[in-house]
Amino acid sequence: MEAAATHRRILVVEDDIDIATAIVERLVGSGYEVRVAHDGLAGLALARSWQPDLLVLDLMLPGLSGHEVCRKVQAEMQTPVLMLTALDDETDLLVGLRTGADDYMTKPFSPRELVARVEAILRRSTQAPAATAAETIVVGDLVIDAPARRAALGGQDVHLTPTEFNLLVALCRANGAVLSRAELLHEAWGYSDDAGARTVDSHVRSVRRKIGNDVIRTVHGVGYSVEVAP
Repeated sequence: MEAAATHRRILVVEDDIDIATAIVERLVGSGYEVRVAHDGLAGLALARSWQPDLLVLDLMLPGLSGHEVCRKVQAEMQTPVLMLTALDDETDLLVGLRTGADDYMTKPFSPRELVARVEAILRRSTQAPAATAAETIVVGDLVIDAPARRAALGGQDVHLTPTEFNLLVALCRANGAVLSRAELLHEAWGYSDDAGARTVDSHVRSVRRKIGNDVIRTVHGVGYSVEVAP
């Protein structure tokens, strides 16, 4: 358990009482301060009033869907989101990522794995990629200020989730070298295995929606790459 965990707030929005209770017990046991809501409207209200460090959000919720809660939370406070879903359809997962989710888990899942995902999201959402003070990355009309964690396309700010930003910076720093999905999982997610290959593909699609299709190149059977301007 990380010492910093005792200072981190996690809001769990899950309508299944048994699942919510299991998640809360595991997170509290790992040192986090946790609150829970059982529908979308209550979850959104609590997120606004409590300002959690991370939101564990079920996709299918009564009152207001997980997609809508995620979209509103990201627009107002940009809180990292771990999406939970009983669905295993690529379209549903993509919609979740497009509304601002940083990662997702498909039910049923291991409570230990959930805590590991939570720790990884919190770690990458608070730590900027190692960079020199003056590092600016330019890819066509895209300009990335790594230390400030900001990106702009054609002079207009681009909203990237912490995971999307880390993924893009990792690819840019490789400067044309192809990174495999396993390497990207390590660089952007902090995972030590390649069990989340679909996560990488889904996030690449989400980033492309925001910055265009011509920045990240797919190398079929290998991974992805980005050519950075001199």
